[in-house]
Amino acid sequence: MSRIGKKPIVIPSGVKVEKLDSILKVSGPKGNLEITLHPQALVSVSENEVVVDVAEKEAKKQRSLWGLFRSLIFNMVEGVTKGFEKRLEINGVGFKVDMKKSQELRDSYKKKKEEALKQGDVKAIQTSDYALKKLAGFDGGVLEMQLGFSHPVFAQIPSTLNVALEKNVIIINGADKQAVGQFAAEVRELKKPEPYKGKGIKYSDEVIVRKAGKVVKVVGGGK
Repeated sequence: MSRIGKKPIVIPSGVKVEKLDSILKVSGPKGNLEITLHPQALVSVSENEVVVDVAEKEAKKQRSLWGLFRSLIFNMVEGVTKGFEKRLEINGVGFKVDMKKSQELRDSYKKKKEEALKQGDVKAIQTSDYALKKLAGFDGGVLEMQLGFSHPVFAQIPSTLNVALEKNVIIINGADKQAVGQFAAEVRELKKPEPYKGKGIKYSDEVIVRKAGKVVKVVGGGK
């Protein structure tokens, strides 16, 4: 028996769960989600709860599917009612983040390039070209970050997520737990925190194990 899989999932007030062939749809105040069910995961939906089962409870693979789909469906119900959140902190001197529309950013870097061409500023021209190339395929909201590199860093915000900024903290919200976690991981990967000064992007509840810096020993020093 699967200890997780056998627990029924209570459908809260305001949430609608529908099963259409192999598709399970969950809708609520925070959004709409759907999942394709595995043929061996037997899902039944009643007025107040969802029950997940499998035909062969002693088969290892089916037991795994039992617990997996129960967890996935539970997260969907939680997502459309409460939502999920990840917070990222940006730490470092000169590190900063801003959020703008992709078209606004493209227009801004085009103007910067025009000014740089007039002034003959090669570095600014290269930076603008780099930014325009990165932004070419972007649509919607974009995080623009300065992370200690010679160029800006960009991350396109998925349309299914809500992102807000509080000083140096990026707050990611959404109904889809996997999408929230995936985007947070992708942003963190842009500048992972280093262990000496903690510079970089980290989860707000993440503890960075610090390392001692190198000690320079002075040799000699006689009169």
